[in-house]
Amino acid sequence: MTDHHGAKVAQALALALASALESTGWSVAKLSRHSGVSRLTIANVLEGRVWPDLLTVASLEKALDRDLWPGREV
Repeated sequence: MTDHHGAKVAQALALALASALESTGWSVAKLSRHSGVSRLTIANVLEGRVWPDLLTVASLEKALDRDLWPGREV
């Protein structure tokens, strides 16, 4: 992990997203269909290639019915 706060937040969000996909048993494609977020964007978030915007995070959280944003503890 890096010391950059923004990178820590993005990494924590990616881990939360991966955990949510694992616990729901959903594929990236299924999450894409339910959230309206492209498969490429979801894959990029999971791989840490992009930092998602607020609308993307909100759409993923709504589709998964769980919080992904790591909060202040990061």
